[in-house]
Amino acid sequence: MNLSKPNYKAELVGVFGHPVEENPTIIMQEAAFRTLNLNWRYLTIEVYPDDLKDAIQGLRAFNMQGINLTIPHKVEVLKYLDEVTPDAQLMGAVNTVYREGKRLIGTNTDGKGFLTSLIHDAKVDPRGKNVVILGAGGAARAISVELALAGTNKITIINRSPSRGEELANLLRAKTKVESYYVPWNGTYRIPPETDILVNTTSIGLFPYTEQKPDISYDSILKGSIVCDVIPNPPQTQFLKEAQSQGAKTLDGLGMLVYQGAIGFKLWTGKDAPISIMKQALKKEFGVE
Repeated sequence: MNLSKPNYKAELVGVFGHPVEENPTIIMQEAAFRTLNLNWRYLTIEVYPDDLKDAIQGLRAFNMQGINLTIPHKVEVLKYLDEVTPDAQLMGAVNTVYREGKRLIGTNTDGKGFLTSLIHDAKVDPRGKNVVILGAGGAARAISVELALAGTNKITIINRSPSRGEELANLLRAKTKVESYYVPWNGTYRIPPETDILVNTTSIGLFPYTEQKPDISYDSILKGSIVCDVIPNPPQTQFLKEAQSQGAKTLDGLGMLVYQGAIGFKLWTGKDAPISIMKQALKKEFGVE
């Protein structure tokens, strides 16, 4: 007879986003929970922009252990948290919230996940490199700041909205040592020949719009450069396929997703994430060998 006290309560985490149905984070996090025999659940929750404040209040009321933020909530969420870590304050974007008692702490694991994938998966050291980043949203802010802090030489921000693009370029110049510029994305953009690393941080090509690709001159991508996409679904976007056809080395968004998710896992559970299990679960989901 089992006399131990039963506990039927699962600890809850998840993601808030809009749209969010294509977000595959649940696959890797639930695989990690099962591997470590944790009674935790990861919820994929549609939260419309006007409802974010109420959603954070709901997180508090449900005593959830944390949440991920994806498009379009990474910047707006800052005003509803009790504390934001210094690096996330610098980026002006939060993608992970964790709990300390009743307090909700916001941080950003996107840039760290990208940097880990770039160094460990693509075997690329960003020090001294010239980088072009497509987009100026939350992911762009996180990635550009981490690249700047890692010793990148120059970062060029390409964005259709001048206000957001100039703001990010100014932030990088003011708060880091990197050389940074904003270039308007008006029409088809040609990649400068001195570019070592090209990163798409936009949602162009995300499922279900898998035939779309950023409006750039793909013949301007130099052979031997490294081209990265933050989109994990599908891993092989049209953007990356075009870059491969030009002889570029490519890095998909799976590694970034896994590594940033592993940081969040540790913040929530206090346990080291089974990274290989998480990565394998995503590869199986997307049919990647």
